[in-house]
Amino acid sequence: MTLNPLLPLIYEPLVRTALLEDLGRAGDITADAIVPANQQARLQMRARQTGVVAGLDIARCVFQMVSPDVSLRAERPDGGAVEPGDVIATIDGPARSLLTGERTALNFLCHLSGVATATATLVEAVKGARAQIVCTRKTTPGLRALEKYAVRAGGGGNHRFGLDDAVLIKDNHIALAGGIRTAVERAKAHTGHLVKIEVEVDTLAQLEVALSLDIDAVLLDNMRVEQLAQAVRMADGKVITEASGRITAATAPAIAATGVDLISVGWVTHSSAALDIGLDYLS
Repeated sequence: MTLNPLLPLIYEPLVRTALLEDLGRAGDITADAIVPANQQARLQMRARQTGVVAGLDIARCVFQMVSPDVSLRAERPDGGAVEPGDVIATIDGPARSLLTGERTALNFLCHLSGVATATATLVEAVKGARAQIVCTRKTTPGLRALEKYAVRAGGGGNHRFGLDDAVLIKDNHIALAGGIRTAVERAKAHTGHLVKIEVEVDTLAQLEVALSLDIDAVLLDNMRVEQLAQAVRMADGKVITEASGRITAATAPAIAATGVDLISVGWVTHSSAALDIGLDYLS
C-alpha cells in the first residue's frame, strides 16, 4: 500500500497552534539569552525504541515555521521500521531555531510514531489473514487527520473520518428508532446513493435482521470468537464484516481467523504509547 503524504494545508494550522502555545508572548527566552543569533548547529533524531516512524513532514514544518533556514533530512521514511540507535532525521540550521522547535517537533513525531507502532503490532498479529486493521473516530480532538495518517503508516486502514462520510447505525440509534429495520429505512431515505450504511449488532438475532435489509456492512460488536465465526458464515460475503471491542495483539489472531473483513481498534489512536525518540546535538 502506498503511503501518500498529508497535504501541508491539513497540518500547518495544527503546527502553528502548537508553536504559539509554547512560545507564548515573548518567544524562547532561554535560547535567545544563551545562544548567539548567528550560531549554526546540527541535530539528529534517534530512535530509542523499536517502532515505526510517522510524522516527519510535520516535524519539518515545525522547524521551518520557526525559521525557513532550517532543513530536515529524513534518514528513515514515514512507515519505516526503526531499532534503538537508528537515525531518523538530521536537522541543520540556526541553533536558536533548532532549540525552539525541538519539543514541539518531538511531541508530534513521538505521538504519531507511537500510533504507527501500535498499529504495526496489530497488523503483524493478523498477518496471513484476510482481516485488515482499521482505526475509529476515537481520536485526539484536533489531531484526527494526523492520527489516521499514522495508522496508515503502520500498515492499517481508516474507518470513517467523521459523522458525514458514512452512516453507522449503533445501538442508541436503533433504540431511539425502535428497531434496526426502521433505523435503516430512515437512513436510506435521508442519504444519497453513494453513502454506505453499516449496522452495529450485538447478537446473531440482530444480525439476521440486518442481513435482510439493503446495507453495506455489519459491525459485530463485542462478540465471542465462536459468534464471530457464525456471523461470518451468515453474512456469506453479502456484506462487509467488521469485528470490534477490546481487541489486542493477543486476541486479534483468533478474531482474524474467523474470516472477518475488518478489525476496528480505538486504542491505537487514543491510548497508544509515544515512541521514545531522542534529539542529540552533533555540532
